[in-house]
Order: sequence, then C-alpha cells, then structure tokens
Amino acid sequence: MLLAVVGMSGTGKSTTTRLLEEELGYTIIYFGGVVLKEVERRGLPPGQISERAVRESLRQEHGMAAMAVACFDHIQHLLKEGKKVAIDGLYSGEEYEYLRERLRDQFSLIAIHADKHLRYERLATRAIRPLTPEEVDVRDRTEIGQLDKATPIVLAQYHALNNTSVEELDKEVKKIVHTIESRY
Repeated sequence: MLLAVVGMSGTGKSTTTRLLEEELGYTIIYFGGVVLKEVERRGLPPGQISERAVRESLRQEHGMAAMAVACFDHIQHLLKEGKKVAIDGLYSGEEYEYLRERLRDQFSLIAIHADKHLRYERLATRAIRPLTPEEVDVRDRTEIGQLDKATPIVLAQYHALNNTSVEELDKEVKKIVHTIESRY
C-alpha cells in the first residue's frame, strides 16, 4: 500500500508524514531527495538556488512526473517486501497520474488542509525558511500554476482539516489511515 500526503505549504504535511513514519510504521520516500542527490552529484552548492535549478532541469528533461519516475523502482521494491510506504513531496498532477496508473487501488492520497491565516502564522514562525504572507501567496501561485500542485489535492480520496492542534490532526489522520488499511 502506498500513501501520498499532499497539501499546500503550512497545512501540516510534514507533521502527518512524521506520524505515518514514527507511529504507524510507514517507510517514507522523500521525492525531494531526488533533487538533493542530483545537486550533490552535479557538485553544486547546497541551497534553494541549486535545488530549484536542478528540480526544473529534471522536470524539463523527464517531464513533470520526474520524481515519481526516479523513485518508482524503490517504491515497488518496498511494496513487494510488504512494507507500508508513504510519499513526502508529491506535487504534480503528472506524478499522481504516473503512480495511479501503475499502482491503481494500492495508491491513496491524503490531502491536508488549513485555513490561510493559520498557514501564514505557521510559515512565518517555522525554523527553516520562514515565509512572509506575501511569499506564501507567491509560492502558492507558483506551485499551482507551474507544478499543477492543486490537481492531486483536489483528486485526493481523503481529506483532513488541520485548524486546531497536532493532536487533533493525528486523530484525524489515524482514522483515515485505519479506513485505508481496512480495505486491504
């Protein structure tokens, strides 16, 4: 079984992924790891500028499903071993379609949502790469327009609202995962 956690920045995707790994026994595949390895392989300095250049280069060369294509063999290997797998960093509609075509009913999306004012607060105070509300808006428009990030969010089979506490999000996600796992 493969899950992917999707949502806009500041909704609680990382919190959800951490729960899946630490409490529910999922192996996490980080799509962004493809980019980080390629930055290192190319001998580029680490950081957002190099990562963006490599990410865009990979998608130009291999299409918008580049990260899913790069990780698919590893995902299949883990699934054949009977592991529960979750993706951190599925962004594009093409990544979703690529995995859905190959894994069909084994693949589920969980979309995490939060009110915009809460996203602004969370992103302004996060330790790594804090963002202003203006930067959040630009990032949202870029991710929706250039990456087609909205498609997997809208097409997700399951949705959780993260407007209260981490504990409430954990309860909601556990309920969703139980529903998904009970199908198998």
